[in-house]
Amino acid sequence: MKGIEMKIIIYLYNGITMLDAVGSYEVLRNISGADLYFVAEKKGKITTDSGLIDIDVKYSIDEIKDADILLIPGSTIAFMKEMEKENVLEWIRVVDGTTKWTTSVCTGSIMLSSSGLLKGLKATSHWKAIGLMRKYGVIPTRERIVEQGKYITAAGVSAGIDMALYLASKIVGEDETKAIQLTIEYDPQPLYDSGNYSKASEKIIKISEKKLTKDALKGLGLLGVVKRTKNIIRMMK
Repeated sequence: MKGIEMKIIIYLYNGITMLDAVGSYEVLRNISGADLYFVAEKKGKITTDSGLIDIDVKYSIDEIKDADILLIPGSTIAFMKEMEKENVLEWIRVVDGTTKWTTSVCTGSIMLSSSGLLKGLKATSHWKAIGLMRKYGVIPTRERIVEQGKYITAAGVSAGIDMALYLASKIVGEDETKAIQLTIEYDPQPLYDSGNYSKASEKIIKISEKKLTKDALKGLGLLGVVKRTKNIIRMMK
């Protein structure tokens, strides 16, 4: 596949977590022959979960329905609203019928699960929400990257960078992927070894859960569905 043009779709929606989409984007856009499209349900402004960043999306799901790679990024809470949109889920299924790779970051895998594409397969997601996939017959797996056939799911937020590099290595090989890694100077050396759920103490997990709940409440406010807050957050426990 080296040297072949690749059409890559990244689906955006109100309330997405910025790094979920942009972390992967920075890797994928550096693949030789990559042709990237941000696509939303409707063209226009998309607001991220922080409420501080807007993205002007130029393509709608009615305009682009095929791709070599489909990427579904996650969000703190907005993914649950997207899962209620049958037109979006049907679009995902249609595009998936044309892809070489269908991928997700964070809770984007729960959207893929709700579309029925991951039924019977293993998949990963953000540690807080990973259990929600069971409802759709998916096997939750606490790994940073999970590959099942053409489906590749990544754990929370920053894992999208690793997933995109993993995917790049399959498409353009080791040398170009290493060059992409150097191009974005991705050389993680975290101050603390607490970025994995299995390594974090109970104290740190509780502090993180409070932050996630705060973000979820803010996200629900941005989406105008505050009344559903308690039920939605309870599902993620």
